[in-house]
Amino acid sequence: MKYPWLYEELAQKPGATQDFKEEWQWTRFQIGGKMFAAICKNEGVDELLTVKLEPQEGQFLREQYEDILPGYYMNKEHWNSIRLDGQVPDDLVREMAEKSYRLVLSGLSKKKQKEILGE
Repeated sequence: MKYPWLYEELAQKPGATQDFKEEWQWTRFQIGGKMFAAICKNEGVDELLTVKLEPQEGQFLREQYEDILPGYYMNKEHWNSIRLDGQVPDDLVREMAEKSYRLVLSGLSKKKQKEILGE
């Protein structure tokens, strides 16, 4: 995997929880019980990072980078997968993960958001 910082970066987001879905071979990162990112394995090797983005932004990024694909086993309009051995810049992967986190967080109730953010 080209992004050795990825697991730690996702796990450190406020309120984030992490689990491993054995039957899917996915490490899922959730906030308030909703997934904001998944690292998908193939034969034991981390292969894809899947994140949620606004549809038009996801489409734009897929057109710019061959290593950004429609979401693997997800809604292809809202979810995008990044090849972890590809050529997407670190800063863009970080930005996409942060946007996914914020997008999922904003979908939670105001009460839950405040609880997660400690407000």
